[in-house]
Amino acid sequence: MALLDISHNCPLSYILFTIVLATLFLLHYFNHPGSQPKLTLSKPLPFIPPEDEIIGMRVYPIKSCRGFDVKSARLLRTGLDLDRNWMFISTETREFLTIRSNSNMTLIRTAFDSDTDTLNIFIQNNKIAEIPAHPTTEWLRCNTELKKAGIWGEQTDAWEYKTTLTQPFSDFLSVDVRLVYKGPTPRVLRGCGAPKLLGRTEATKFADMMPVLVVSMASIRELNARLVGIGEKEIEIERFRPNIIIRGSEPWNEDGWKVLRLGDGEGALELDVVSRCLRCQVPNINPETAYKHPRQPWDQLMKYRRIDPGFKFKPSFGMLCVPREEGLLELGMKFKVTSTTNDHFFINPMK
Repeated sequence: MALLDISHNCPLSYILFTIVLATLFLLHYFNHPGSQPKLTLSKPLPFIPPEDEIIGMRVYPIKSCRGFDVKSARLLRTGLDLDRNWMFISTETREFLTIRSNSNMTLIRTAFDSDTDTLNIFIQNNKIAEIPAHPTTEWLRCNTELKKAGIWGEQTDAWEYKTTLTQPFSDFLSVDVRLVYKGPTPRVLRGCGAPKLLGRTEATKFADMMPVLVVSMASIRELNARLVGIGEKEIEIERFRPNIIIRGSEPWNEDGWKVLRLGDGEGALELDVVSRCLRCQVPNINPETAYKHPRQPWDQLMKYRRIDPGFKFKPSFGMLCVPREEGLLELGMKFKVTSTTNDHFFINPMK
């Protein structure tokens, strides 16, 4: 009776057509996962680590040359005072020299004399030059010449010192070089620190990417454990050329930092963490001897630290930061992560 009723109201051909259509739809639905509705769950933000402290600070007055530890330093919008204010350039190409291609640059070291406000420059233990650490514009006009210098695909102004001062460094590096001091025109940040991403315009002196590099001792200890495990020696944190060193609560929790607060109360200073620091093979160079290890720690880092989705072909160690304000930093100051993120995506500023 029911069959007769269905047949009377819906012809059999219509029923079969409907069944075929439904079958085709179901087959398409299950064979094309992309067409199925997805339940999207947001990834939890990295946890905010316990309050830490600054246990080390370093500045590198001459780019790619050896720096020194400081107990206190003025944090400027462009980085720590004295950090990468000078660099050597090739006389022929007018481009900056880098430890990447001449590891002997690490045997050129500097020392700051606060009593006379001078920067002393040494080749190994031999003092070669003494220059004002904070030269006035008047001094620069009398003793240097404002010219152009190339750094990572851009031209910037730079005060060039006389040949008589730089000749010993040319002899030591086996290339004709000049020493230059950053000129008055700002080097506006690019990559992850570009104004459209940062929300404001900031600059740096001669640093590769961003004004400040922060690293964690917990992370270097974890890396050293891996190196010892394969029969290599431990390495010093200096190889990564950091500015600020913290104790670290656990390895690699810095990967998700977003905003930092250094100090407390009215004197607290905030920094935006704009990017992970993706590494070349400079950490393979021993700063004491200039010897470059053919593999480590680069090979070990490549095994497990290629974590940034913006550039998977280099390992990450440390975080690049941009200060929001200026003030005094001292060893022992409180170090607090105030927010974290899952969105770090490296954009190469070194074109």
